[in-house]
Amino acid sequence: MMPSRPRPIGLLGTTLALLRKDLLIEWRTRARLNAIVFFAMATLLMFSFALGPDTRLLEKNAGGYFWLAVLFASVLSLGESFRVESENNCMDGVRLAPADPRAIYLSKALGNTLLLVALGTLLLPVMVALYGVRVATGFVDLGTVLLLGSLALSAPGTVYAAISSNARARDVLLPLLLFPLVIPALLSAAKATTLVLQGDPMNQLGSWLGLLLGFNLIYWGVGFMLFPRIIED
Repeated sequence: MMPSRPRPIGLLGTTLALLRKDLLIEWRTRARLNAIVFFAMATLLMFSFALGPDTRLLEKNAGGYFWLAVLFASVLSLGESFRVESENNCMDGVRLAPADPRAIYLSKALGNTLLLVALGTLLLPVMVALYGVRVATGFVDLGTVLLLGSLALSAPGTVYAAISSNARARDVLLPLLLFPLVIPALLSAAKATTLVLQGDPMNQLGSWLGLLLGFNLIYWGVGFMLFPRIIED
């Protein structure tokens, strides 16, 4: 009787295995999380110093400053997400594994999303303390905006991080590619956060969340389909 062949690992199983590997590496070092947290906090602090003692202006634009800090910090996080695989040709070993290469995209994008959600959660008390804002519509709405905004930055960011990972000037190339593309997501997340913090008398929050959701559906779908071509030599 011939021995049965082992079952190939499916897309979900491969994604979870790669995601677990990335999270274990991050948990053991915590270098990337520490760097982006302090960088984002310093960015929020610089905004408050630049605008001076005008507390009303700080409170009015707190949502925009929050997402600018997350965006700037995300560039550091996205660039580092492929640096581990770039060393010692580790990406070639991952690509040669008998599994769907799109799992690499899903694991990296989900890992970056979790990191940005953790960053945003840590930044919220800092924003409240610096800008004197309060959550008007509830923490469920705030968590929804944070999750959708993090997903919107991670989907195209992971694609461009993979493209720029082998470039000589990757630290400059990544923000040049990413920033123009995520303007709709950044605007939607900032407007939605402002409505959550200051109140939504005109019921506009659903429209901005719908725009964020549409952005996510488009770019997560595009990244999922094109990523195998991107990592080909």
